[in-house]
Amino acid sequence: MKVLIIGGVAGGASAAARLRRIDENIEIILFERGPNISFANCGLPYHIGEVIKHRENLLVQTAEGMEQRFRVDVRVNNEVINIDPKNKQVEVMDLKKNKKYTESYDKLILSPGAAPFKPDIAGIKAKNVFTLRNLDDTFRIKELVDNSKPKHAVVVGGGFIGLEIAENLHERGVNVTIVELANQILAPLDYEMAVLLQDYLREKGIKLQLGDGLKEIQHKEDASIVELNSGTSIETNMIVLGIGVRPEIDLAKKADLTIGERGGIKVNKNLQTSDPDIYAVGDVIEVKDFINGNQTLIPLAGPANKQGRIAANNILGIKDEYKGTQGTSVLKLFDMTTASTGNNEKILKRFNIPYLKSYTHSISHAGYYPGAMPMAIKLLFSPENGTILGAQAVGFIGVEKRIDVLATAIRAKMTVLDLQELELSYAPPYSSAKDPVNMAGYVASNILNNSSKVIHWDEFQDLSNDSFILDVRTKEETKEGMIKGALNIPIDELRERIEEIPKDKEIIIYCAIGLRGYLAHRILVQNGYSSKNLSGGYTTYEPLV
Repeated sequence: MKVLIIGGVAGGASAAARLRRIDENIEIILFERGPNISFANCGLPYHIGEVIKHRENLLVQTAEGMEQRFRVDVRVNNEVINIDPKNKQVEVMDLKKNKKYTESYDKLILSPGAAPFKPDIAGIKAKNVFTLRNLDDTFRIKELVDNSKPKHAVVVGGGFIGLEIAENLHERGVNVTIVELANQILAPLDYEMAVLLQDYLREKGIKLQLGDGLKEIQHKEDASIVELNSGTSIETNMIVLGIGVRPEIDLAKKADLTIGERGGIKVNKNLQTSDPDIYAVGDVIEVKDFINGNQTLIPLAGPANKQGRIAANNILGIKDEYKGTQGTSVLKLFDMTTASTGNNEKILKRFNIPYLKSYTHSISHAGYYPGAMPMAIKLLFSPENGTILGAQAVGFIGVEKRIDVLATAIRAKMTVLDLQELELSYAPPYSSAKDPVNMAGYVASNILNNSSKVIHWDEFQDLSNDSFILDVRTKEETKEGMIKGALNIPIDELRERIEEIPKDKEIIIYCAIGLRGYLAHRILVQNGYSSKNLSGGYTTYEPLV
């Protein structure tokens, strides 16, 4: 059998290695139009910031290493320019020799990835306007920062790449403005979680221009002027585009393969395209969303690696299925970490999926052990049975491990009730006896079984005159701010002062993070009051008003 693989990096290189591990005799040819078959694309921004100091550390596998270890015929600087499915052959351009040739195949794997989106606007092709996809892009950006010492950079796009570039440029002493068309950064997060990151970035000195888009770029001798849709002008020395990526589907179109509604190659559960002898993996394909079952595009390295293995298995007759992507991701921003998994609220609304939500603010480990830091967790779950639909977390320590637990729970189709019972490792430097995941489970379970009626931050604007707002924090805490119109009765005084609370109104209770509010809610309902507790408390509410 002869298998051709178009594209390396995560999906293609993984497929090649798996094919060889299973079968020593098949012929494997891997084509890569660039000079490198497998590099740490997720690490590229950190070389610019000199966290990863040496270029060679970005190389995961070289062509020579791949050939020696796996006996794969690796052809770098060879671009496949056409696929002929009828005759089962490809046309290749050797970019070094500037010569075309053909190669036959029995099975073909497409792994061309996705390319950075570059809008067609004036000034976009200048030397100080960059995208970041490969090693050459990285070295060009770093060379400018090293040699020209730019004072200012505009990063267009507040997604993962844009934020990582912004952080690393800032660490190199460059003043950074992030321009984002949406009203928030980082689309996988819901607005109220993204706000926590936005406030932190501003504290670090990074400027945010949200709800605004790139109109054109004007270039002067010593600077460039970025013109935005709002009319705002930003003088800068360099521009990095992190607007997003688009699947590279040109070859697939030429081969008349079916393209899905989201613009990626359509594949079945075995990762076969509409041509059963052609497989596709990685950022170029549409995948099934593990939560809502719809087709989507989720360009992540982890799924691409798994898909390469699965495609190789199926080619060799080992039945294997890709069961969907849940979009688990994590991002470091200076000392802060954010991570998410599953669907966010925006996606659930888009597909009309019923859900409940909870907010918790736990500390990363036992409070009496030095260094404990706050962590905000948002949990989304089914109102029918508590099945976990998504989770988001923002904090400083231990965020990623909590989201990994929740990602595993989602994959196992666990419920918020199950989270209460998880036995997670505990020692004072690492967690609390009730881990933040357990706490999220307790709070969500109380909402699910209706032992805690809650109101969320975005429902306050709809409160009627029949509502009475009760602040159960201490008097000292209220000096930092209160919700307008609230009466302060500290939780420890509530029973003695309960007569001050009207029984003919719905009582809206809040505290700092929700725990004391829940206790107050239980006291009031057992005394004949109708009440709701603000989920996540004043800590969730305050940054949003």
